[in-house]
Formats: sequence, structure tokens, C-alpha cells
Amino acid sequence: MQEPITSAPPEVRQIIERVWKLEKSRLDKKINSHINEEILDIVKEEVR
Repeated sequence: MQEPITSAPPEVRQIIERVWKLEKSRLDKKINSHINEEILDIVKEEVR
């Protein structure tokens, strides 16, 4: 299960790590709102 993540390019791993941290913080705070915009912002930042 980890293989696609560990073999991904550094840019992709960075996106995965940031999204994972975002989701973890939202779960810790019990935030149930939509996350799509925040994920899109992360991807846009990393692509630049």
C-alpha cells in the first residue's frame, strides 16, 4: 500500500504529505466541512 507513495516523485510526495497533515488536523479538530478547496490550494502551490 505504501509503495506508490514511496516511489512517487518528490513533488507528488510533498502534495501527499501536506494533504495528509491537513486531513489529520481536521480530524483532530473534528472539522466536517468540505476539504476540496484546501486540497486544490495545496496542489496549486506545489505545481508553481
